[in-house]
Amino acid sequence: MNKVGQFKKVSFTQFSKDMKKCFNKITDTQIKESYDSIKLPVRSTKGSAGYDFVSPISFSLKPCCTIKIPTGIKVKIDDGWFLACYPRSSLGFKYRCQLDNTVGIIDSDFYYSDGEGNIFIKMTNDCKQNKNIEIKQGDKFMQGIFQSFGITYDDNADGIRNGGFGSTGK
Repeated sequence: MNKVGQFKKVSFTQFSKDMKKCFNKITDTQIKESYDSIKLPVRSTKGSAGYDFVSPISFSLKPCCTIKIPTGIKVKIDDGWFLACYPRSSLGFKYRCQLDNTVGIIDSDFYYSDGEGNIFIKMTNDCKQNKNIEIKQGDKFMQGIFQSFGITYDDNADGIRNGGFGSTGK
């Protein structure tokens, strides 16, 4: 088995800044409680491909609604690998829950970017049976799978990432 990455928490300062951007009425006490509850992603069994992320907050997501959550987690990844993020299978099966970008791609250089590489999740409840998704703080809600990738023989990428979503397209 290849060992290619390591999860860490972002700083409290970064987490607090990101939570305030996402949730207007969140208090400093709630942010501190959320930060203290963050657990690093782990695999549930030795045969699991995915590392389970737990929610730093409790939330309810009605059908056709979306939420964006900073996980408080960053990941250091070896070159030639990335972390693919998906909703937990049970959420997709029961609610048609999906990530808004379908699959989150966390590149190895994201760890070093502005924002400390804090992994955000933006998910939508696309349920057709009018069911709310109820997630409690500490519940598993996303999984990340390390995957390798190749490049072309004539690749000459030399750009440096400094930011998150869309930062390489500027």
